[in-house]
Amino acid sequence: MEALNRLSPEAFGEAEKLPVVLVLDNIRSGLNIGSVFRTSDAFAIRSVFLCGITATPPHREILKTALGSTETVTWSYWEHARDLVEHLKQAGYQVYAVEQTTEKTWLQDLDLQQGQQYAFVLGNEVDGVSEAVLEVCDGAVEIPQFGTKHSLNVAVAAGILLWEVTRNLRL
Repeated sequence: MEALNRLSPEAFGEAEKLPVVLVLDNIRSGLNIGSVFRTSDAFAIRSVFLCGITATPPHREILKTALGSTETVTWSYWEHARDLVEHLKQAGYQVYAVEQTTEKTWLQDLDLQQGQQYAFVLGNEVDGVSEAVLEVCDGAVEIPQFGTKHSLNVAVAAGILLWEVTRNLRL
């Protein structure tokens, strides 16, 4: 760990976190959930919220890809993502769905401000972010794509999103 200049779990718990949380709404795959945890640890975000049918640790598939990050990344479960989004907005977060919509902001054009807290909602692998949740978000962010497919794996989308947010807020 020292050679790689990595924090211990204890030091990570005390380290400053990016003022960002992820909301996983109805994610079906435990492997995707675990990958999001691992990426959340890598970028030192504040928290991951698991909603709806999204499995919670210590689910076997989550642990397989999380590689211990469920022990370092703060997380909690909410039954309804819409309730959570409303709660986060009242707590001062700007909340964005990561979704393909007609009214969206391209990820690279998102105007992120120092001192602001952000929440990003990632939706179901097939159905995306639900209309009920989209209605209460402050906006939607879309990751540009140039190939023949029109969607990204949710864990890949989380990685791209968190890199861009980190690049803008921390680097």
